[in-house]
Amino acid sequence: MGIWRNFLGYFKREKKSDAALDTPRAGAVPLFLRTGGNAMCVATVFRCVRLLSESVASLPLLHERLRDGIFTDTGDSGLYYLLNVQPDDAVNAFDFWRQVVQEMLLDGNAYIVPQYSDARLDRLALCSRGTVQHDSLNDTYHVADSTCGIFGTFREEEIIHIKGMTLADCKRGVSVLAYARHTVDTARAGDTETYSRFANGGDVRGIISDGSTTRGFGKLQDEELSKTARVIDKLFRRGNRIVNIPGQLDFKQLSMSSADMQFLESRKFTVREICRFFGVHPSFVFDDTSNNYKSAEQANAAFLSHTLAPLLINIEKELCRKLVAPSLCRSYRIRFDRRGLHACDLDGMMAYRTRLLQTGSSVNEVRRMDNLPPVPGGDVPLVSANLRGINECTTQDNDEK
Repeated sequence: MGIWRNFLGYFKREKKSDAALDTPRAGAVPLFLRTGGNAMCVATVFRCVRLLSESVASLPLLHERLRDGIFTDTGDSGLYYLLNVQPDDAVNAFDFWRQVVQEMLLDGNAYIVPQYSDARLDRLALCSRGTVQHDSLNDTYHVADSTCGIFGTFREEEIIHIKGMTLADCKRGVSVLAYARHTVDTARAGDTETYSRFANGGDVRGIISDGSTTRGFGKLQDEELSKTARVIDKLFRRGNRIVNIPGQLDFKQLSMSSADMQFLESRKFTVREICRFFGVHPSFVFDDTSNNYKSAEQANAAFLSHTLAPLLINIEKELCRKLVAPSLCRSYRIRFDRRGLHACDLDGMMAYRTRLLQTGSSVNEVRRMDNLPPVPGGDVPLVSANLRGINECTTQDNDEK
């Protein structure tokens, strides 16, 4: 019981500190520590942020060069190592890009400082939140990040600035939580109410009154009623289900049931509202909506095209703008390999490869997609006519003539 009391005391202190952080700053977006830290305690927000960030982080980045009208790998092992293995000290690429997307969603802005050594890119340093001051009028960034060891003022072209939803100036991003604050606060209130209901099996609220017909209890009787109310309240909070009310006192319950307040229905509505802000279908956050194979396929296609694709293009454009010289923008590009999104869809992958074979691709080209060795005679393009070689079809046509 002592441990439980200590926990309740800690919870109350945390709740007071949260209330202090809830006070918005005048003329500014609420602090990231307030919106991000508390909002991530909401299951729907946590799932949406994790889904989007890990979906992006799971895709490899390709640095390609245009040769003979086709973009192929440049063979730059140094840049490949930074983009796909270890962008920064003691940070792997998955954690790095996942954190970048989380910063963009929760804070609205992610700042990456490219570090060069002998005119060669040596490091991609992700600045910690709250360490960058962006002067949008002069297009400068003041960085004071002791964690990354970066201090100084940088020009706009020296900072990779991944922005979320932008306002009128298009120079500074705004987090999703800044727009969804009311909905997220409603979800947090629902979680708090759920905790208070189930912490002690459901707190009972009511009024203690005297069952007599005498008007006016008097000061002495009022004190006794208050004392009795406190005692009964403690008994209910301890989990007692049956209590003894002394004398002719009467207890009238005032608390409404969950069914009367439509509590569960309001929580379902909040889940879908948060999904709308993040652009994630409710089925991806395990919402108990009616679902079938067709609707799941449509939801997955909508997620890839309307939610994830703009996010990937946003990062790709900023990387190309800051890491590729303007004179080389037509010859070099940095992009995510989107084929990784279908890595677990074996049926879809087989159908895609079959259609490639039917449209002039060779067997070895398709095998290279799965990292399989080439086979003898596999470099001959095929057509859909029983998957024969193009040369065979031409020879047979000439013989018939």
